[in-house]
Parts: sequence; structure tokens; C-alpha cells
Amino acid sequence: MSGDGTGDGTEVGRGIEGARERTVRTGGIELCVAELGEADRPTVVLLHGYPDSKEIWAEVAARLRDRFHVVLYDVRGHGRSSAPAPLRGGFTLEKLTDDFLAVADAVSPGRPVHLVGHDWGSVQGWEFATVAATEGRLASFTSISGPSLDHFGHWIKERLARPTPRRLAHLLGQSTRSWYVGALHLPGLPEAAWRGPLGQRWPRMLGRLETLPPDAGSGYPTASVRGDGAHGAWLYRDNVRARMLRPRPDAHAHVPVQLIVPTGDIYLSERLYDDLERWAPRLVRRTVAARHWVPRTRPDLLASWITDFVTAQEDAPAEGVPARMPAGTGPYADRFGGQLVLVTGAASGIGRATALAFAEAGARVIAVDRDAAGAARTAELARLTGARGAWAECCDVSDEQAMEKLAAKVAGEHGVVDVLVNNAGIGLAGTFLDTTAEEWRRIWDVNVGGVVHGCRVFGRQMAERGQGGHIVNTASAAAFQPSRGLPAYSTTKAAVLMLSECLRAELAGKGIGVTAVCPGVINTPITGSTSFVGVGEEEQRRRRERTARLYARRNYPPEKVAAAILRAVAGNAAVVPVAPEAHVLRMLSRFTPRLRRALARIDPPL
Repeated sequence: MSGDGTGDGTEVGRGIEGARERTVRTGGIELCVAELGEADRPTVVLLHGYPDSKEIWAEVAARLRDRFHVVLYDVRGHGRSSAPAPLRGGFTLEKLTDDFLAVADAVSPGRPVHLVGHDWGSVQGWEFATVAATEGRLASFTSISGPSLDHFGHWIKERLARPTPRRLAHLLGQSTRSWYVGALHLPGLPEAAWRGPLGQRWPRMLGRLETLPPDAGSGYPTASVRGDGAHGAWLYRDNVRARMLRPRPDAHAHVPVQLIVPTGDIYLSERLYDDLERWAPRLVRRTVAARHWVPRTRPDLLASWITDFVTAQEDAPAEGVPARMPAGTGPYADRFGGQLVLVTGAASGIGRATALAFAEAGARVIAVDRDAAGAARTAELARLTGARGAWAECCDVSDEQAMEKLAAKVAGEHGVVDVLVNNAGIGLAGTFLDTTAEEWRRIWDVNVGGVVHGCRVFGRQMAERGQGGHIVNTASAAAFQPSRGLPAYSTTKAAVLMLSECLRAELAGKGIGVTAVCPGVINTPITGSTSFVGVGEEEQRRRRERTARLYARRNYPPEKVAAAILRAVAGNAAVVPVAPEAHVLRMLSRFTPRLRRALARIDPPL
């Protein structure tokens, strides 16, 4: 390929590290194509949007290359691909379809490819997935932040035809998000802006928009962004008005489609995808708490979802048979599927139930406990339950250095945690005067120190990533109610509750939610390990057995706490009492402090 590839003297990027590059010629255009992974594996084509180049996919491609033959190419007029001459009429969806078919034939002759598109790459992808010319060349399509222009046109026409208040609100909401489309149609303005101040400032602007350092990772955006932005304006001019006025009536997808919707996308409303199943009958929906440029901000999650979807299609027994998606089940599958969740104290009880609940929703789960065998068993059960990945880690949460090493290991091997559940804790019963300083240190180090260490090391990673997250700290109904028999335990759980409230205020501006979960009397193995101070071994054993019988008779299962945790994370709840007694004690603490203090004087039934 000669020159700089853009035809206007614009400096371009250096390409994808470790990729094999080739030039594909079609219709007088030279397309710069990069390949990673073994060519005999299923081919996944990653198609960029506007004003991007293929480098936006670098981090996703690096995560896919060991499983697939990954192909990236610069759309005509972008990156190191040449631009059509003249520009007008050179970016129609029909010509872009020819480009895609030329690339597919070059990199995967005789075998259909799996397409993943973002932004205008997704707009193109919807065209490829719905036109007859690509039948047999496309195996599946993953759409991210880019609707079909035909579906969009029908969406507008239907709302204008029946302008109910709700439909008019949908139109108004999307029109305010699409303000830039009109500007891109103005003659000369986009070109002047991109070759001038906008092109110069775009990397910094993008970093602020997405809360991401613009120079992190792969060198994206590349130096070609000025030419990319100028040329890409013709994507809008050549296609948007025509398809809005005359949308195709036959724009039905002939391949399975995975739709990934960022809930914080400032350009596209979630309402655009209402009733999408009529256009794409084999549709899988996902949502991600992110903004528009998901390939840059959440490459780990995208790679996981792409792997799931492509693998499911490759394993499908026959054409037309719905593929089995290992994506999780239940009401929170689209919320937690593919997310990375770490649970401490996961060897049993609430921790194990919580890990399995997230696994059932399709999350990737890390089970942490100082009981290595118990953690390994939880990870095994999580894989059987439906987790895309599940791993066990042995760690004492009270050990600050061990937690720091764990955080570094998890980030290096799996990415930044999306949901942290600080659940590890121990019990201690007995009066204050009978509790030794050593016993105080032990329960404080685990119940409070473990939560502090988890919040600090994993919370800092969430904050530095800049894409939000959620922290759940397991407190207790004992945090609401003083007790003469549980002074140490109640104090530590009250501290966890207050710490959670403080962190929630501090981290709200970073998009990180914090929840304190306060279970009541839950039937878990903690009763078997609770220490009773000031008594001999025989009395200790008797009290443990009696307490275990009481909890078993109450028989409130840990799975209900786990379900409450998933609801709390999905709804970003602040304080969540679980079990009737927990709700009662919280109400007493807020409205009847005298009764609360009177109850504190009663001896516990030991």
C-alpha cells in the first residue's frame, strides 16, 4: 500500500502490535487489514466506528487472539486505508458492504465470519446482517452502540404516525442526543473542525468523556484521527437522510444477533432498541454500565461476551436452531452476565450462596476464603451453575499485604473487579468485661480490617479504571441493635455499616455504588465457629450446638441474602436489611431508641 493510506498527507498510526497486515483492494480502494491468531480458527471481524480506526479494538483483539482468528480493518478513508475519489457518494452502505465482502473473502475464504461492530461499525453491521448479498458469508453479528438506519427510520415513522406522549418523549430524547448529525451534514464544517482544533483536542476530550486516559494502552486514538473525522462525515451524508426517509421494509437479520447496550451512552437512547426482536428474531440482549466507547473502557467484558456468543454459534447443532448461550439465567443475566465478581468468605454460607447467585446470572466469579478447599469447591459449583469463569483464591482478608497481592493478581489475570462483596467475618459472643484485648483484635482485624482492606485495594482499582463498579459490605442486623451479649460483634458490624455509608458518599462521584447488607438470623456455618468468651471448652461446645439448633430452627437460608445482594447491586441500594427481624431492628433504631436500649439489657438465650 503506497503513501500514508489516507490520500491527504495525514500521519497515521503504527497498527496493532503483533498483527499480520495485508492490503485488500476493492473498487479502487485499498483497505488496511490486520490479523491476529491462527487462521484455521473461527474468524471474528472487529469493525470500528466514527471517528475511529481499527486501533480502538486493540485491547479486545488481544483478549480474543488465543481463541479466534481476529481480523480488524480500517474502513475506507480511515486509518491506513485509502479514501474514495470523489468523496461524495463514496461511503454508501452498498459500497461498504462490498468492502466487507472483499475482506471476508480474503481472510476467510469459504467459511462465514462473525462480525462485531461498534458505532458506525455496528451501523454497517446491521446492513451486512440484513442484505441478501452477505447470506452465507456472515455467521453472527454483535452490535454495540449503533442501530440499523432502516430500523431507526421505521422507529421514527411509527412514533410520528401515533404521537402519544410517551412516543413523543422518546423522539425528543433521541433528537437531543443526535444534535451532532445535523452539524456533520453542513458543507465544509466537519472537515474544518477535524483538521483544526477538534482534531487536535480530540484525544483529551475523549479521555474526559469516557473517564479514560487518552494515551492508555494501544496508542488510540491514532494520529490519523483528523483525516478519519473529516472523511467519516461522508458516512452520515451518504446514508442517514436517504435511509431515514425511505427505510428498507425487509431489513430482517438473517443471522443471530447479540445486542450490547451501554446504559450511559450519551448519543443513543435505549428506547431505539424497543421491539427489536421483530427485526432480529434470534436476538440476545446485554446491558453494560458504561458510556459510548465500550471497546476502550470495557475490553475485558466485551471479550467475554463475544467469546460466549461466537462459541455458542459455532457449537449450534444446525442452522435455524437457537444456540445455547452460556450467558446466565434469571432477571439479572443481562446486568451481570460476563461481569467480574469477587466474594470474600466464599467457602460457605452467605459467601458461597452469593457467589453461586452471581454465577447463575452469568458473571465471572472469584471465590476468596482462607479455607482453600472450601473456596475451590465454591468455584467448582459456580462453574456448574453457569459462571463463564470461576476461580478460587486462598487469602486471609485481615492480612493487608496478602489482600494487596490478591488485588494485583486478579487485575493481572482477569481484569478489574466489577462487583466486590466483602463478606468474610467471624462471630464472637460474651460480655465486654470478659472479652480480652486479643479477642477484640482478632474480630476487629477480620470483620472491620478485612472490609477496609477489600474496599481500599479493589475500590482504588475501580476508581482508577473510571468506569464505575459496586462494593457490597456484609454488616448485620446487630449493627442496628446494641446487645450486652454481643458487644464486640455488634461494634464491628456497626463500624462496617458506617464505613459503607461514608464510602458511598465519597465514591458516588466516581460511579461506584456501595451497599451495606444487614442480615438477621441466617442459617449459616458461622454458628459453628463463633467463640464464646469467658467459658471453658465444654461450655463453648454446648453453646455452639445450642445456637446452631436455634438458627436451624429459624431456617432462613443464605440464598435469600444472596438474592437481596443482587437486587441491591442492580438497584444501587444503600442499606439492605434481610429477614423480618432485621427490618424490625432497623425500624426500632430509627424511631424508638428507648425501646431499643431496653432490649439491649436482656440476656441472650445461651
